[in-house]
Amino acid sequence: MIINTGMRTDIPAFYSRWFLNRLEAGVVLIRNPYNPNQVTRYRLSPDVVDLIGFCTKNPAPMLPHMDALKDYGQYWLVTITPYWRGKD
Repeated sequence: MIINTGMRTDIPAFYSRWFLNRLEAGVVLIRNPYNPNQVTRYRLSPDVVDLIGFCTKNPAPMLPHMDALKDYGQYWLVTITPYWRGKD
């Protein structure tokens, strides 16, 4: 299974602690944005997850915790723009 973390928010920049807690717990619950009553439970074990894709503008909050990701394949897409934090 491939987990793409960048579709709704910037997980590494803003929710890295939450994501690391989910990895430690081994599961994550995802609510369907089009059907709020539908919640899907995904296992996050390295034997199930082949790759975690991160899309971020700021990988720095996740970098000190790379050891927690060592058992997972990873793909990082880091966007570099001059518009981070509202500065032109």
